[in-house]
Parts: sequence; C-alpha cells; structure tokens
Amino acid sequence: MEKNASILVVDDDKEIADLVEIYLVNDGYQVLKASDGEQCLETLKQHPEVRMLILDIMMPGIDGLEVCREIRKTSNIPILILSAKAEDMDKIVGFGTGADDYLTKPFHPLELLARVKSQMKRYTTIQLGEEQEAAGKDEIEIQDLTINKAAHVVKKNGKEIALTPIEFDILYLLASNRDRVFSTDEIFEKVWNEKVYEVNNTVMVHIRRLREKIEDNSRSPKILKTVWGVGYKIEG
Repeated sequence: MEKNASILVVDDDKEIADLVEIYLVNDGYQVLKASDGEQCLETLKQHPEVRMLILDIMMPGIDGLEVCREIRKTSNIPILILSAKAEDMDKIVGFGTGADDYLTKPFHPLELLARVKSQMKRYTTIQLGEEQEAAGKDEIEIQDLTINKAAHVVKKNGKEIALTPIEFDILYLLASNRDRVFSTDEIFEKVWNEKVYEVNNTVMVHIRRLREKIEDNSRSPKILKTVWGVGYKIEG
C-alpha cells in the first residue's frame, strides 16, 4: 500500500461516509469526503493526490454513474462503487460507466478493505511503472497494439490508450497467453483474485469496454476474439 494514500469517499449518507472513513483511517489511509457528485468532482480538482474513489450511486444532483463517466474522460484512478442497488443489471451499468469494482450495502468492513487494497495495489503498480523506463522484453506486440508490462502502457498505432487497471490486467492476461481460451470465470479469478460464487456479467462488461478502446470496430473484433460457449482469447 502506498503510505498515507488519500481516498475520496462520496456518499450523501453521512453515517455511512463516516463509517467508511473510520475503517480506512484505522487501516492507514487518509480520507477526504464529499456528499454529492458536484462536490466530488470539485474535490478531485483541488486534491490531485487522491488515489482512489469510493462512490455511491444514488445522490442528489449529479449521480454516481455520471460522476464515474466524467472521471473516466481524463483519469484511470480506481473507482469502487458502494451502493444499495444489488441487482445484476445495476452492477453491469456501474461497470459500464468505468467502475473497477462494485460492493453492495450492507457490507463487511474486511471485505471493503480487501477490495480497496486490491485496487490500490493495481494503481500503485501502474504509477511506479510509468516512472520506469520500459524494457523491450516487457513488451508484447499484437497487430497494431503494443503492450508494455513494466510501464502498464498500451499503445495503438503508437498512440497511448487510456485503460483502467482492470482493463489492462485482462488484456495482459490474454495477450501473454495467446491462443489460450479463458472462460469468464477463469478471467475473473485471475484478475480479481477472487473465487466466483455466482453467475455475473462483470467480465463481459469489461471485455466490451476493452474492445471499444483497442479494436477498430468493436462489433467485429480482430484482436480480442470470442470463442462461443467457451470464453475469450487473443490469437497469436
């Protein structure tokens, strides 16, 4: 964990925001809070040191989903949605706006902390990688894509593509195991480091967003292929 890393908690329920703050502070994080979407965006502008966002969906004014879309225009900061909306479709919509993880209320504090640490580890790895000079042996080239593991950078025709940490991990997993087909459960377990206990569409949503960024035509993918009834692969 990045020492004293700052996390912004956004929730219009003061009791929940205060509770999350207590858990995070006790675990060594610094915490900022906002009560609505507009305040959240303004806080991020004023505090570039923020390393992660814990975000409620249902808030007055600008809701959490719109906040997520706005942030993803310029930043790959980890976003954990913390919401009372527990239906699969709610999760799909949340991931579709660019969230990295989704936790429903009520939640167990240890699970919240585990997910925060997982996302922070990914983000810190990216930040450190960007400070290192990329080594050729760490690069994978696939058609017009160049994937650099050390720097956590993906370029398409020489132009950098903004991927979230989860999107990068999925792409790197498939690209470094070309021609191998991974089921959605395998991808979830390897990327999220969690066992799959129920059917969900989390991986599918991230694959769709990834295709929108790396493919010339996401409806007719040439790089990230679907093997119907089995899973996904990147061909060699």
